Amino acid sequence: MAAGGSFEYIRYAVTDHVARITLDRPEKLNALIDPAYAELHRALDAIDADDDVRAVVITGEGRGFCAGRDLSGGGETFSYDTPIDRHRDIGGLLTLRIFRCLKPIIAAVNGPAVGIGATMLLPMDVRLASTEASFGFVFARRGIVNEAASSWFLPRVVGISRAIEWATTGRVFDADEALEGGLVRSVHEPDDLLAAADELGHEIADNSAPVSVALIRQMMWRMLGADDPMEAHKIDSRAVAARGASADAKEGVEAFLEKRSAQFPIGVSDGMPDFFPWWEERPFS
Repeated sequence: MAAGGSFEYIRYAVTDHVARITLDRPEKLNALIDPAYAELHRALDAIDADDDVRAVVITGEGRGFCAGRDLSGGGETFSYDTPIDRHRDIGGLLTLRIFRCLKPIIAAVNGPAVGIGATMLLPMDVRLASTEASFGFVFARRGIVNEAASSWFLPRVVGISRAIEWATTGRVFDADEALEGGLVRSVHEPDDLLAAADELGHEIADNSAPVSVALIRQMMWRMLGADDPMEAHKIDSRAVAARGASADAKEGVEAFLEKRSAQFPIGVSDGMPDFFPWWEERPFS
């Protein structure tokens, strides 16, 4: 039984503190159907609850990363029964769950990533691509608009001009353009891609305090929406004080002085500071 229960449309495994999620509908280029979305949510819930997991790699099986939403339903694929003002985009629910994850997420884009296959990459923290990867925010060419909260994520990842160009043209572009535009961190030969992603995952897992990593990830992302550096100073100050008094900080300093690898004792399942999640706080009335 896999963590989070059994899976049909994804594979899930943990090796040496790094979890790997593999989208597993290769005959459909890993296009997503509703149960696959649900399985991704369950896998992310399992990752957050498992202190053995310190980093995550997400990739696709076969020659594609994710070809987007499965369009086999034809022209009614994007027609919904719920009233417009009550509809919740299923892709957005997924990217918001990725955004909330307490572990850093590395994308290993092994092939075509279009539609939700492209937008789901945006809240992941580092994106690596194969030379065979391609990307497309193709929504305008399907008569719809960008989903999965990508109107927030994409300009923050690549800048407003590039984001609007890619979204309004809807064209598919290669890994070199993705690298030049800042969408991916590096491009690798296909046989080297997963090794490079795993290496980065292990660099985090083997050297960094899990609670510090969880805080840093949320601080960085959430400060993208702050309107003044004072907001960062407020949360930095609370986090430094909380972490500085922790057993992790004691271990980190002592390991440095003793020239050995640190063995951080605190996990995210029960070790997050009392002020977390600070963005849910409400001012006194």
